[in-house]
Amino acid sequence: MNIAGKIQEILNNIEKVLIGKREVAELSVTALLAGGHVLLEDVPGVGKTMMVKALSKSIGADFKRIQFTPDLLPSDVLGVSIYNPKEMEFEFRPGPILGNIILADEINRTSPKTQSALLEGMEESSVTVDGRTIQISQPFFVMATQNPIEYEGTYPLPEAQLDRFLFKLKMGYPSRHEEIEMLERAEKNTPLEKLESVVSLDELIELQHAILDVNVDQAVKSYMIDCIAQTREHPYVYLGVSPRGSLALMRACQAYALVKGRTYVTPDDVQYLAPFVFSHRMILQPEAKLEGITTDEIIERIFTKVRVPIDRIH
Repeated sequence: MNIAGKIQEILNNIEKVLIGKREVAELSVTALLAGGHVLLEDVPGVGKTMMVKALSKSIGADFKRIQFTPDLLPSDVLGVSIYNPKEMEFEFRPGPILGNIILADEINRTSPKTQSALLEGMEESSVTVDGRTIQISQPFFVMATQNPIEYEGTYPLPEAQLDRFLFKLKMGYPSRHEEIEMLERAEKNTPLEKLESVVSLDELIELQHAILDVNVDQAVKSYMIDCIAQTREHPYVYLGVSPRGSLALMRACQAYALVKGRTYVTPDDVQYLAPFVFSHRMILQPEAKLEGITTDEIIERIFTKVRVPIDRIH
């Protein structure tokens, strides 16, 4: 299988629907290949839901959508056992989490109790209902969308939930030219309806296995750990990046190298991906917030302090 060619086919297919969002598409595919999950945070109407649907259609996956609302219950996510009087036994009716590509729409509009219903599935690829553990079929990928928490009626995601996401991304508004092109494409038809799959699920699983062959040099691993250690020691950081975050960064770098057609990870990959991996895993001290210092600024400062490996990486 032509690995690089297949990945580019997925990205090109997504671009038939989403204009000017190549970076978000690349990062979403990177997370999918790495077996991680993505949190998309932005204002309503910038294409978050469209991104998930386009990715799902591109790989021919079983797509499920969960619309999070304040009254949603954990059983609405996981499924529920219902008594069948005809058969005189309980039957399990699976919830929407038992799919391949899951859109958790406006995840911060529901209570923490329901948000946590996703925890086991995202980490273990299984759910437990009525004492019964059910494996989720592979591939399994959750893309959650949320509105910025300063909007009314939202519940901030707990740290344990945030740590399950590989990346936290923002879509952003399109440029004037891109928005005009979007109107022209949508004038006569809906691009998403005509989108067809370009990769089968079996091929996708093969691509996911291929990232394990991407080499991470010892010097690059040391560079990753030095940067992560700085997040735990920085005076403005109350909670730094966890060991799960270390593994997430390495897997993300391997997958991103594959997306870029390489068989090795470079320090540039680490620098590029770290803000997307770190930002939602770091909790700042109150002093930092009072001084208006953001997580991204601290991450940038950390990378200016840590020495970059200059030896040839291959």
